[in-house]
Amino acid sequence: MNESIIRDLIKYMDVEDNAAIQYIQTEHRMKLGLFWGIQEGSRVLEIGCGQGDTTAVLAHLVGEQGYVHGVDIAPEDYGAPLTVGEAGAKLRRSPLGDRIRMDYDYDILSDQAQFSENEFDVIVLSHCSWYLKSFDELAQILSKVRTWGHQLCFAEWDARVTDVSQLSHWLSVLIQSQVECYKENSFSNVRTLFTTEDIQELVYAAGWTIKEEASIHSPELQDGRWETEMTLAEAPVELQMLPIPDKVKTLLLSELKLLKTHHVSGPGSPLGTYAMVAKKQ
Repeated sequence: MNESIIRDLIKYMDVEDNAAIQYIQTEHRMKLGLFWGIQEGSRVLEIGCGQGDTTAVLAHLVGEQGYVHGVDIAPEDYGAPLTVGEAGAKLRRSPLGDRIRMDYDYDILSDQAQFSENEFDVIVLSHCSWYLKSFDELAQILSKVRTWGHQLCFAEWDARVTDVSQLSHWLSVLIQSQVECYKENSFSNVRTLFTTEDIQELVYAAGWTIKEEASIHSPELQDGRWETEMTLAEAPVELQMLPIPDKVKTLLLSELKLLKTHHVSGPGSPLGTYAMVAKKQ
């Protein structure tokens, strides 16, 4: 993997203050883009583009003749320390900007989302499915986008633990997804937990055929630690505020104790990433 390309992408995102962190994040997304086989000249629709971490990599891979249209349901003022709107604006001012469009506050399931049949070569959903409200929401998205593109490229954390060092990340995800069951509205990172098997079933049911699958590991990613620290800080407060039955609350408190034990023993590793390429049936 070309280190100079990754460093150029970091410059384009204008995140020099967090360059070390961003290098690891961008390197991971480059692994995904290369596995997906994104070709030069491709037209890509990226759902859940966020601050543009994957968008930048996709824009590099499609080249000057390609095009990436990123959309996200979040409003432009969502996110910290840089909002998604600020991050997207910086990326569009970069040398990649003329091949990128990013729309926020954009509901892919609403009437505003209308594209022509096969308008895109590739539809990308990268590390965004756990933000969705339900299984039904992902099923509807996978079904709707099928008319717009030839190929589906998907990536999400792989809930199949392969090493004990991943337990902190896994427990954080499990606790967050359980607490979510009692929320009416949420801004959490994990709102619905999809296992690999869940994703496979939903993809097939929506009319796609999976052609390639892989579990991609990027052990230096900081996300496992971030999720753990956030869960330990926020979950105890939420347990006091939400209408959670006492027996479930006791279970979650026990899980939090386990999480704290694993966390203090070491920083741990992030879960792997389940990546997949599918074609229309």
